[in-house]
Amino acid sequence: MTGNSVIKLSNVDVFQQKHLVLSSVDLHIDKGEFVYLIGQTGSGKSSLLKIIYGDLHIAHGEGNAVGFNLKSLKVKDIPFLRRKLGIVFQDFQLLTDRSIQQNLEFVLKATGWKDKNLIAERIKDVLEKVGLRSKIKKMPHEISGGEQQRVVIARALLNDPELILADEPTGNLDPETSEEIMILLRQISEAGTAVMMATHDYHIIRTFPSRIIKCENGKVHEDATV
Repeated sequence: MTGNSVIKLSNVDVFQQKHLVLSSVDLHIDKGEFVYLIGQTGSGKSSLLKIIYGDLHIAHGEGNAVGFNLKSLKVKDIPFLRRKLGIVFQDFQLLTDRSIQQNLEFVLKATGWKDKNLIAERIKDVLEKVGLRSKIKKMPHEISGGEQQRVVIARALLNDPELILADEPTGNLDPETSEEIMILLRQISEAGTAVMMATHDYHIIRTFPSRIIKCENGKVHEDATV
């Protein structure tokens, strides 16, 4: 793997069950790069993301993500792969019965953090980054949708990932809030964490232009245009 790549796929075939979804995929994403992933529903975007975070196995071809060989990835390695990936979904998937702080604590403890002081420090640090330090004691239902999505981004940053995979992160948000989330994601990539964002929102792509990867007719096009 080259020093700067966080993702490199070569000639990868992507299957869901026994159905070939994408064939001969070549893809590279460099450290700190911001890329859009577009394509119609059913075009294979989600399957491509699943290959990268270890939910689908590579049947044919070679793949690396954040230093892990995806071809030879063992089930026991998947949690370690996911520690170096931040994943942001459209439906926030926050634990509704716990405060923002407890949501973030839960993830850190689940990924092996033990020291209470370090945990508290890290939580303050990521909430600071997303502008929500003051909401640390709030419950998810007490904050807005945009703030909930910021918490999800903070959660994705906890283990200092090399790559964030964001699947329609602005899908449930109004245009103004969507722009705030985009500015935040762009800042994260400028600070050195690559971001790969699946979206249907062409207004966002025009407002925040960047490299586009497109899934279409079973193929992945690396430098597509809208």
